[in-house]
Amino acid sequence: MGAYTETYRRSLDDPERFWLEAARAIDWTQRPTRALDSSAAPFYRWYPDGELNTSYNALDRHADGGRGAQDALIWDSPVTGRKRRYTYAELRDEVATFAGALASLGVTRGDRVILYLPMIPQAVIAMLACARIGAVHSVVFGGFAPKELAARIEDAKPKLILAASCGIEPTRVVEYKPIIDAALETTEHQPDHVVVFQREQARAELSGTDLDWTELVADADPVDPVPVKATDPLYILYTSGTTGRPKGVVRDAGGHAVALAWSMGALYDVHAGDVWWTASDVGWVVGHSYIVYAPLLVGATTVLYEGKPVGTPDAGAFWRVISEHGVQALFTAPTALRAVKKVDPDADELKKYDLSRFRTLFMAGERLDPETYHWAHDILGTPVVDHWWQTETGWPIAANPRGLEPMPVKPGSATKPVPGWDVRILDQAGEELPAGREGAITLKLPLPPGSLPTLWGDDERYREAYLSRYPGYYLTGDSGYLDEDGYLFVMGRTDDVINVAGHRLSTGSMEAVLASHPAVAECAVIGVADQLKGQVPRGFVVLKSGVDVPEEQLRDELVALVRRDIGPVAAFRDVSVVSALPKTRSGKILRKTMRGIADGRDEAVPSTIEDPSVLDALRAILRP
Repeated sequence: MGAYTETYRRSLDDPERFWLEAARAIDWTQRPTRALDSSAAPFYRWYPDGELNTSYNALDRHADGGRGAQDALIWDSPVTGRKRRYTYAELRDEVATFAGALASLGVTRGDRVILYLPMIPQAVIAMLACARIGAVHSVVFGGFAPKELAARIEDAKPKLILAASCGIEPTRVVEYKPIIDAALETTEHQPDHVVVFQREQARAELSGTDLDWTELVADADPVDPVPVKATDPLYILYTSGTTGRPKGVVRDAGGHAVALAWSMGALYDVHAGDVWWTASDVGWVVGHSYIVYAPLLVGATTVLYEGKPVGTPDAGAFWRVISEHGVQALFTAPTALRAVKKVDPDADELKKYDLSRFRTLFMAGERLDPETYHWAHDILGTPVVDHWWQTETGWPIAANPRGLEPMPVKPGSATKPVPGWDVRILDQAGEELPAGREGAITLKLPLPPGSLPTLWGDDERYREAYLSRYPGYYLTGDSGYLDEDGYLFVMGRTDDVINVAGHRLSTGSMEAVLASHPAVAECAVIGVADQLKGQVPRGFVVLKSGVDVPEEQLRDELVALVRRDIGPVAAFRDVSVVSALPKTRSGKILRKTMRGIADGRDEAVPSTIEDPSVLDALRAILRP
């Protein structure tokens, strides 16, 4: 057997031993004697008798163990023209002091703290400071509108909100304080304070219980790490896959640290002293796992990039950062590479830079199409590796294990299931399908360390959303198949979540916004293929009887509504007025049929359709 096959088999045959061995890579204040607690199955917990502190593992042990002078964090911000490097010792001291500032405001173990911050060092410092004192952080992506922020405040009930005065994009400055104020006007829960880091591009007006970040830190004393149980929550990260109350994915401290540390070496072949860049945002799970925690847990250097490293006039931003900072591995989404390819198809910008230290490009967040794979492989001359995972899982489900046993690449595949993940393809009846047959991608329980143990404050919703369809299995919500060599091909979502430039967004949430317009009687939003972003939302609305409004005006109003309530991240721009939506006789809108038309598939018209002629109007719009 090869290293991959042997390791994968051990992880499934004897998970207790496998994950106790992996736990040796972490420093524990109380080393666990057990790996898996299945006493409350299907709610499994990892390392039930272990205690640790994630901030200590990410910073102190490296700073005190000979890497104090090594760079831990490199901040590169072309939108401000600034750069800064933090050694492990410097970052440890900054985090310890900010943790002291939080403690001075009464934040203690188990309290929740919401972070509404752009890609600046203070975001990383705040996350690690919360972890240092046992507080539970919940990062909210800076592109979300007040309504989305308010829903997360109401659910997490934070003691504090930590924010910046603004975020900076290539073409505009986004003031954050007015967004927070608008959100708090609608929430029953009110935090004790909003702590604001003032940026010179747009300073915020502070009032009432607002506090200035810099002044707070100036009076703070550093604090030591607080040991927490391995089963205590480290953070809550809300998904965008539902309407109404958001789903708060819980990440526990012990399993998270073990899984991420193991993944950096086994999957990415990144180790202490290496330079690693994840071109994402700390507001998403990729940023949590692979900008902040995983690289620091193993003593690597992580790059924090503020801006969008794609498009004109800087088509060479990726290559500059890799060259300037000596990046050895990059993790980004296919959308970013498609954007670079669009503006610089011959990769002329690449020729200006020295990429001799660069060795691997990792892609995830959406399907890597073969054309983009071949282009990237040809211009870089290095392995281009696709892999697949979810907010809920916290780390890859399927990957090419570069540090364990590199696999031949099959374009379009997410490669093979990662040790710890028992991937099964099931049909509607729950029967396992043979190689080559597409079905629901499921994960046999128990899930490995680092995955969600439940949803914040809602065990029943966790069971219903993920475990009820196939008892004994976790439902990923994606469809796909395993080929004869065991490679996993992920074909797309089976629910209402679409993938816009690597961001998972709910079409149901967008439909709720469209339905709020006084002219709209009913609506549907589907994801359609987009050459640049992978998928974009496309809206269809049926107007109320007697409404007479110019379609262009209505379209502008609906786009503005989605931008206000969901945020620009939704990339919602196309909406059409139709006379009717395709429905079953029972009134269910046939969104799958609509997606098939958009994808160019002439699927059989469902026998339950109320009026087949409605599909002709949709074909005329979607296939002009």
